[in-house]
Amino acid sequence: MSLPPLSPEQLVKPSRFELRMSLIFATLFVSQGTHLPYFPLWLQAKGFHAEQIAVILAAPMFLRVVTTPMLTALADRAKDRANVYIALVAGSMIISAGYFLPATYAIVLAVSLLLTIVWTPHSPMADSLALSGVRRFGSNYTAMRKWGSISYLCANVAGGFILAATGPQAVPVIIFIALGAALVAALAAPRMGRPRKASPLSATEIQHKAPSLFNAYFLYFTLGVGIITASHAFLYGFVSIYWKSIGIGDSVVGLLWAWGVVSEVCMFLFFNRIFSSVSVVRVMVIAGIGSIVRWIAFPLVWPLGLGVAGFFLVQSLHSVSVAMVLIGLQKMIGETVSEERTGAAQGIAYFFNGFFMAAVTLASGPLYERLGVDGFWAMIPIAIIGMALIGLASRSAPKLSVRG
Repeated sequence: MSLPPLSPEQLVKPSRFELRMSLIFATLFVSQGTHLPYFPLWLQAKGFHAEQIAVILAAPMFLRVVTTPMLTALADRAKDRANVYIALVAGSMIISAGYFLPATYAIVLAVSLLLTIVWTPHSPMADSLALSGVRRFGSNYTAMRKWGSISYLCANVAGGFILAATGPQAVPVIIFIALGAALVAALAAPRMGRPRKASPLSATEIQHKAPSLFNAYFLYFTLGVGIITASHAFLYGFVSIYWKSIGIGDSVVGLLWAWGVVSEVCMFLFFNRIFSSVSVVRVMVIAGIGSIVRWIAFPLVWPLGLGVAGFFLVQSLHSVSVAMVLIGLQKMIGETVSEERTGAAQGIAYFFNGFFMAAVTLASGPLYERLGVDGFWAMIPIAIIGMALIGLASRSAPKLSVRG
């Protein structure tokens, strides 16, 4: 994607850039930290059965695999990405109000499909703005992005307490208000002009650069990552419903979700100290083993009398089954993909992750309907397939960085 050089105005750092981006990240993740754990509970409270819930959760995943790269590419071509971000956040808030309409299956599915189009690009676009500040002005990305993790944690915990007091009907209200707060923060987004290179999910980058990435090592590795990640679909779709079914309160459900995120953050903080000398293939194998142990353990916790403490222990494995996968993917791309092709590499990985997650989420509804919590065991062979693909990747691992 050919872009003009930076203008003199773009070389001037916007006032309070880090503070403004921190506010964007903080408000961005409140709605996401509410939707993932509690939206399935709202769907169940509205009378949808497990297979309908699976379709409502999975259909947007299939759609966003296509629409998100298109919209991020549009943002790259816009006069200023901030304007596109504002429009998408405003559109998200307006469309989310559709959940206040009568909750028929057709209406909820239609709202969810429309919402995912404008909602999913928020995070990559915020990342794009922040990374422009890192490149141009030496801003600290983690210092800005950490507020997203903090707000996500707070949304997990606060959402649980709110639902304990009000019931699941509060979920659409929380999402709507959170998106309103995100819109206020978006209006203060720093204007950065056009990026010099395409953003991480640019369809243009994928089109022009991806073919040279179609080597056995990269394909096996990213397919393995996508499938190991997809083995978490049953967890994301139905674990809150399961916890509620055995009498765990909303506030504790929120704390269980938050504990998983805390474990993930801890892995990010200590990964380099523990695994700096470990090959990326071994990192992914460890992550796959962590996933398998997690899916074996989940159905056993309550029957063995381990109680809520047992679920907190199993949730600690989020640091292995999720965080190490995320880190391992980025480590592989950093080691084997040249800088000008990282956008395409990220886009291909995003496609695999999104597609397989959507497919397994769709299958998770019938699994939960028929097997209940024992459906977690069906995630074990999925994780094993992912590990087998990582093993195939190791056999074709390049000795030198990919060039060309």
